[in-house]
Formats: sequence, structure tokens, C-alpha cells
Amino acid sequence: YGRSPELDKLTAILRRDRWFFAKITGRRRIGKTSLVREALARSGRGKMLYAQVPDSDPAGVLATLRDFYDLFGVPGPRPTDLRMLAQDIARLVRAGWVIALDEFQYFHRKALYEFTSHLQFEVDQLTADAANVTGGLIVLGSIHTEMAALLEDRSAPLFNRITDDLLVTHLDIASVLDILRAHAEPTPERLLFLWNLFEGVPKFYRDCYEQGVLGASRLELLETMFFSSSSPLRHEADNWFLRELRGRYDLVLKFVATHPGCTNGDINAHARSFDPAGEKQVGGYIKVLRERFGMIDRLQPVFAKPTTRNGRFYITDNFLRSWLAALQTATAAVHFRPLPQLVTGADAKLVQVEGHGLERLVARLYEERSRKGLGDFSLTHRIEGFWDKADRAGAQVEIDLVALDQDSRTIRLGTCKRQGDKLAPDLPRFDRHVEGFLRALPRFGDWHVQRVAIAPALTSDQRAAVGAMGYMAQDLEDLVAGL
Repeated sequence: YGRSPELDKLTAILRRDRWFFAKITGRRRIGKTSLVREALARSGRGKMLYAQVPDSDPAGVLATLRDFYDLFGVPGPRPTDLRMLAQDIARLVRAGWVIALDEFQYFHRKALYEFTSHLQFEVDQLTADAANVTGGLIVLGSIHTEMAALLEDRSAPLFNRITDDLLVTHLDIASVLDILRAHAEPTPERLLFLWNLFEGVPKFYRDCYEQGVLGASRLELLETMFFSSSSPLRHEADNWFLRELRGRYDLVLKFVATHPGCTNGDINAHARSFDPAGEKQVGGYIKVLRERFGMIDRLQPVFAKPTTRNGRFYITDNFLRSWLAALQTATAAVHFRPLPQLVTGADAKLVQVEGHGLERLVARLYEERSRKGLGDFSLTHRIEGFWDKADRAGAQVEIDLVALDQDSRTIRLGTCKRQGDKLAPDLPRFDRHVEGFLRALPRFGDWHVQRVAIAPALTSDQRAAVGAMGYMAQDLEDLVAGL
């Protein structure tokens, strides 16, 4: 589902019958390996070696590679050191093989880094003779910064050697809807529940399908996927996200997950409550989590200068945010508390997490609808909500959705609520936020301002109440129509 552009591009690369060195990056479980497999099947390539690089020393890497050599029937002697491994990759590529090295970022480790210098020599020789080389090398990685350090840093041996670059991102919402239409009911409530948990990670939807719970109730899906001894996702976050951190950043991550939109001061105050000296480390932790692992995102006030010190922090990945905020503690206590109690408690916390998830889902839907020319609003610029510190009247300004159509000079300001019956009573407060926005940004004074109230589902009475207060009413059914 939803991978046609990437699949077409990679298939075209494989069909060149000419040397290539391709990089494929994306978060874990996003479908990088499946993309390579499908493209190879399409291309008709017969000679192929896939190997997953372990986080190990040279001996461990070579032992693992030899096992993959045997599995794929690679002819010739097995490499005994990292230099010979690079040479053997070149030998196979010249013979028309496609080599795919997964978890390539581990070669950034000090013990393995020399391999990149050996590979540089071979790549340069292959590039010089590209017209006569029919094979190629694909490197896949999930930690973007380490892949960038290996392949994009000017001081790195492999800098500027890549011929093709693919970034595999989340499935779009239209593709998620296709999955639900085929295997479940695409109700607004189910879309929000699953997208808030899994966003656009295809492997997670497939896991649910294979367990027979993609169309099940919330509690049944959570119990099956997270709480039983054979649950496929019970250890997913710990194994594939938090293992890299080795427990050093748990305090910061857990707080940001449970307090989306928190500030640096909020995080420091939380750290001091546990460790008065911990504040000194928080800044460094946030920097590593943002820049190296990409687990935290920092949003600035709208239209702020890039150097502003104000910022709010969010967990970038829906699955990690839901795990830390609602599931981690409950699954750890599965042997000590009644299972129904744990599952029900985790679901209640997920409902709270879905409030922020709804804002992100609505913003993505606005983007997709505009890109496909659907609806009556042509988006030319979107901001991830608006917030600013207290204005002159002492009021904090918060707006969940800011959508701009510069061609028609129309700005749409939206508020999102997890429950539709809470929209109308909150609109007088939101009116004050809109007024604060317009005072802070007088450039929009002569624009057409549209106010919109959004919830997952709205009854006719709720729509009427919202409309009577001068707002457009929208729910997820409205926003997914036509996708």
C-alpha cells in the first residue's frame, strides 16, 4: 500500500544494468526491506545478497555475513576481515550481483569504521568503470544522523559517492484508509485510534492483520498486540527505540510524551524534582534526542526567528509517544495486576494521548486534501498550530490549526477536541485566542478569516451548535471524503 513512487524509482535503478550505489533511509519498521524485496522481484534480478549488519565487533559482523553468504548461495571464498569484505562486495557487483546491506549505520561505530575507507576505494574503482558494471550496492539504515555521517559528511570516506537516495516515510492517510477499507471498518474512531498508535508504519498494521485484530475492539486489539506473552509489539519500543539510549534519556522522553508541548523550563523543573543536579544534563539530553535520534521535535512560535529561545517539545513518532505515555508501565506490570484492569487503564490513557494525535491527524489531512485538489480550501502554507507567550492582556494564545491560502488571502484557524460535545462550550475561549493571534500578526488584518471547529465525529445537533457561533464544523468523515 502507498509505495508506488518509491517502488517505481527503485525498480528503475535496478533495471539500468549499470553500477549504482543507493541509500535508503527511514524509521524502523517503515518498510525499507520490503521495498527492496518488491523492487528486486519486479526487476527480474536473479543475483542478490541481502545481509543485516549486527551491532557488533568485526568478528561478529564477518560471522553474520558468512551466514548470509551461505543462505543466498554466494560463490567463492568468505571474507575474513573488513578489507576483504569490501573487496568481495566489489567482486560480486562486477559479476552482476545486487548487494543490500541493512543497518548500515553500525559501520559508524569506531570498531567498524575502517570498513568505510576500504569500501571507498572499491566504490571509486566501480564508478570509474560504471558502464561495464551491471551490479550495484544498496545500503539501508534507520538512524538518519549516523547514515548522514557516513555518507554525507565531507570528512567521511564515502562522501559524495551515493548515486541514488530514497527516503521511505510514513504511509499517507489515504493508504491507511485503503488498508482499513480492505480489512476493517474505516470509521473515524478507528482511524484516530490506529493512526495515533501506528501512524503510517505498514509493519504494525500488518501485525494487527495477521493477529486478526485489525477490525477488533480497542481493548481486544491492545490486549492481543501488547499484553500477552506472544504479543508482537510488546517489546517493540524497548528493542527498536529505547535500546539505543541504554536508559539514559528515559526521564526526558517520558515527560515529553505525557506533556506534549512542554517547554525547556518544564523539563528542567521535572528533572529537578527527581535530581536537583539533573538540570545540568537536560539540555544535552534534549540535543542528543533531537539531533542524533530524531525522537524529539522542537516547535517554535509561529513566524519566530530561527534563533529564538522559545520552543515546545514533542515526541516525533506516534508509536513511541503512545508507548511511553500509555502502554510501557501497564505492560511491565502484566504479571502483577489483573489483565482487564491494565488494558482498560492503558486505553483510558491512550484516549488522552489522542487529543494531541487528533491535531496532527487533522493537519496531515489538510495537507493531503490540498495536494489532491479536494475540498474548498487550497493550502499554500501550513503551520503546526500556533502558540505564543502571554500577550498584552496576559492571555496565552493557542491555536491547533493554522492553514493559509495565500492565493485567495484566506486564513483558516481551527480548534480540535477529542469529544464533539466539548467544542461549542469552548468556542468563546477560542475566540479570544483568535483575537490574540490577529493582534500579534496584523499582516492578516485584511485577510478573510475562517474559524473551524473539529472533532473525530459530530452529531447534527453538535454541528448546529457550532454553526450558530459562526464556526465551520468538521469531523474526520468530512476530512477523509474523497481520499
